Amino acid sequence: MSNQDNLSGLSAPLAQAIEFIWREAELLDSKNYAAWSELWSEEGIYVIPIDPDTTDFAASLNYVYDDARMRDLRIERLTSGFAPSAVDAARTVRSVSRFTLVEAAGNVVEVRSAQLLFAYKRGVHTPVAADLTHRIRFENGVGRLELKVVRLINSQDNLTALGYLL
Repeated sequence: MSNQDNLSGLSAPLAQAIEFIWREAELLDSKNYAAWSELWSEEGIYVIPIDPDTTDFAASLNYVYDDARMRDLRIERLTSGFAPSAVDAARTVRSVSRFTLVEAAGNVVEVRSAQLLFAYKRGVHTPVAADLTHRIRFENGVGRLELKVVRLINSQDNLTALGYLL
């Protein structure tokens, strides 16, 4: 059974967004950061806020608040081999589910979902759970991320080892 068969009962915008989000998770798990970078619009923002309730990311303290330039620098650091986090990068497996359509207006789709990520590094398994928001603009069948928000369920705890993309 294909993914398309699994999504056949959903609205077209939601099904298209789910396929996009699953593809993004696959690219991140395979550490294909160049292809992941291509998923983004030039204006896209990638955010991991500390405050679980904030909506004003620019005026809040965040673990990550990346525009295109900062995403490029993060990818360079992860792939250069010079940063400790890149030399011995964690292996990850993501599962994204519980998709909820927030908005489908024109060619923009916003979806909330849940992500369970397991990272493995140096004999240690680290679970990471988060609520995700993806805002994706589809043009000519091609999706581009305008916003990705990763709301870690333990975002206000002392967190370490976030050297991989969530």
